[in-house]
Amino acid sequence: MHASNAYQQYKVNAIEAARPEELTLMLYNGAVRFMKQGQLFIDAGDIEKANNSITRAQDIILELMATLDPRYEISGHLYNIYDYVNRKLIEANLKKDRSDIDQSIELISSIRDAWEEAIKSARGEKEKAVAHK
Repeated sequence: MHASNAYQQYKVNAIEAARPEELTLMLYNGAVRFMKQGQLFIDAGDIEKANNSITRAQDIILELMATLDPRYEISGHLYNIYDYVNRKLIEANLKKDRSDIDQSIELISSIRDAWEEAIKSARGEKEKAVAHK
């Protein structure tokens, strides 16, 4: 098996084996990664690659929006943040402006960090519950 094919298969397996909360964390990480790539490509003057990276980040943001459960109040708040980030990424892509991406990275990173802490906290609670049985 070719090395890149093995890596692709590894990524597919990691996604398929991930829990829903881990998939959400992967989406946040991917959005941040593509936004940072977009900034690097803007700096390098590679408009096509910048466009591709920013568009991939937008796709992830749209996926996050689509997966929100409207039964929870926080979903409305997250939707508004994601919508804002998506609009900032559109502006960044049109203007090739890093500052719009900076704001987007800051917002998504904050949410990602809080999500990661929530996952750790939930795991800790599960471990305590199992230990007390």
